[in-house]
Amino acid sequence: MTLRLYNTLTRRKQEFRPLDPENVRMYVCGPTVYDFAHIGNARPVVVFDVLFRLLRHVYGADHVTYVRNITDVDDKINARAAQDFPDLPLNEAIGRVTEATERQFHADVAALGCLSPTVEPRATGHIDDMKQMIERLVERTCAYVAEDHVLFRVAASPEYGVLANRSPDEMLAGARVEVAPYKRDAMDFVLWKPSKPGEPAWASPCGIEAPGRPGWHIECSAMSWRHLGETFDVHGGGIDLLFPHHENELAQSRCALGVERMAQVWMHNGFLQVEGRKMAKSEGNFVTIRDAVHDWDGLVVRFALLMTHYRKPMDWSAHKLREASRILESFKRWYDSAPVLGHEPDFDPSESYPPFLKALCDDLNTPDAIAKLHVLVAGIDDSAREPVLDRSRNISMFSNSLRVLGFDGIAAYDFNGIAARRVYGGAIDTNRIELLIAARNDARNARSFAEADRIRDELEQMGIIVKDNPDGTTWEVKR
Repeated sequence: MTLRLYNTLTRRKQEFRPLDPENVRMYVCGPTVYDFAHIGNARPVVVFDVLFRLLRHVYGADHVTYVRNITDVDDKINARAAQDFPDLPLNEAIGRVTEATERQFHADVAALGCLSPTVEPRATGHIDDMKQMIERLVERTCAYVAEDHVLFRVAASPEYGVLANRSPDEMLAGARVEVAPYKRDAMDFVLWKPSKPGEPAWASPCGIEAPGRPGWHIECSAMSWRHLGETFDVHGGGIDLLFPHHENELAQSRCALGVERMAQVWMHNGFLQVEGRKMAKSEGNFVTIRDAVHDWDGLVVRFALLMTHYRKPMDWSAHKLREASRILESFKRWYDSAPVLGHEPDFDPSESYPPFLKALCDDLNTPDAIAKLHVLVAGIDDSAREPVLDRSRNISMFSNSLRVLGFDGIAAYDFNGIAARRVYGGAIDTNRIELLIAARNDARNARSFAEADRIRDELEQMGIIVKDNPDGTTWEVKR
């Protein structure tokens, strides 16, 4: 099966040919750990988790290296630490903010069903690598020292702007560049800068006496170089990072390492809006991953993110979440009703439903891949639009296809939990339901029917339907 990916650098879909099929390498820009990640941050994490899974499926799990960094030195982190812990020394406050935020990020993306990356480097652990790259750039006259800063000289990279496909005037307008008298050109950007008193600081490169800290862009260049080499296969991230971050990464890596491309393929996911409006705290529609997975099952959130092609803008809405929940429920019902053994069947781990895999290999076309799974399910129900295969094998292919999308173990999926979140938002409280049912049964046995009816009404308000059977009382979530 040929894998084709859209390359932002060439602006076309092309066949993916790894530099070394025995060591396929991918780098994705990770979080800056100063605040809870929002649902827009979740989109690239989920998109590139699917690509990671697909690459492992095609080339083998032991032959793919996925690096996603943690940015733990940044002006935003400093500001948040000073705001949240004004009575602590700044460096101690920064440690508290980054530790708590990173821990929450890991919990959030785990709830979305994402695998851990192969390597998750922190910026503060790679300061020496950054300084080494900066010194190379200065030696090659691609960067210069001015007033304790080191700045990249954009004129040294004639192809600057090719990734973002922008003219110099457009780049100047879009970069929101700092106006500083020590810059030789307005487009030149910071590789290293002096630290203010109390801020994180390291011995500076290039003979600068004042301690300082790195600029944002050099961090990713250094970490990808250290863990993936001078040139690797895929560099990913959100479209908001295309310029200036990725453009600057590409320019400084080319010049420091003497390479043409840095990454063979550059991939970017589209913007995310909420109910048709840009997501922003000022709009009051800022949705964190933590809030989303509280109100909806994490895998419903993941499914909703995959219902739109990754390169297209996406509107985040309650309607989309309800639709994602409905589809997952239908898949679960079909899986449970299929005539197979009471456990997941043995299957070839390399085997997925071929039309599904073909769709996914067409630039991660997850909406089409999901549509192909609907066809497979319809085929099992004897209304096939494609030939019906062996039922047990179909279950195997269906289950393994869901694994590639990140929905592992559908046999153990909490059907009631999904529906409960969809009905009234929030996790289902099984203990409370059981206590109410026991109280209702006690009331009925005491012939206190008014109290029994009141408890039934309370359960219905929670979205729970009570069924009285000869063998006892059962319940289910209203759908």
